[in-house]
Amino acid sequence: MTGQVKSRERVQEHGEVFTNEREVNAMLDMVKQETERIDSRFFEPACGDGNFLSEVLRRKLDVVDSRYCRSLPEWERYAFIAVGSIYGVELLRDNTIACRERLYGIVESRYVRVSKGSQNQAFLDAIAFVLERNILNGNALSLKAVDEHGQDTDEPIVFSEWSVVLGDKVKRRDFRLDEMLEGNVDKGQTRSLFGAGNTPAVDWEYDEETKSFIPKPIREYPLTSLYEVMNVE
Repeated sequence: MTGQVKSRERVQEHGEVFTNEREVNAMLDMVKQETERIDSRFFEPACGDGNFLSEVLRRKLDVVDSRYCRSLPEWERYAFIAVGSIYGVELLRDNTIACRERLYGIVESRYVRVSKGSQNQAFLDAIAFVLERNILNGNALSLKAVDEHGQDTDEPIVFSEWSVVLGDKVKRRDFRLDEMLEGNVDKGQTRSLFGAGNTPAVDWEYDEETKSFIPKPIREYPLTSLYEVMNVE
């Protein structure tokens, strides 16, 4: 077994081969400006145990450290934004769990250093909750959640959007992944969600910030403190 392969069986059954660190960094350097923008969203449809996403998070937290290390509340706010901007889907459950734990560990180690022993457990709990919502066990081809055996269920993949406003206040909205993409997967075929004249054929709304149509969320949550997001369901 090498650092890119866990076992021959997993390669044969799932085509699982991990990208090495040199290649990860070379590819991320091609979009270096985005990796250093704290709120720039990244989505990896086959994230494995997090080789790409962990490096994206490290780069974002480097920026958070350089700008906000003198103010712990600000560091917490922008670290939360950094974590909330990272998304992944992974077919194999053990990889999904490992990816969440890996990303959490990166945040926790930085936080211990920055907080100098004054860390707030509620912040770490919030980070863990966001990672549970952002790193999902699913099939990125069918856009369905999967069961413990990696088989498709009837449930769509649903991600949460985290918008930090008014200091530490967070607005959470949930979206279906298939509606976030510009097509639905139906028996291996792609269908456009737009009808004639570029008008949404489903229940979408025009977003002034991005100047584009986005699907309406399937659920919205009340504004709450980032330290309480795990308590609002």
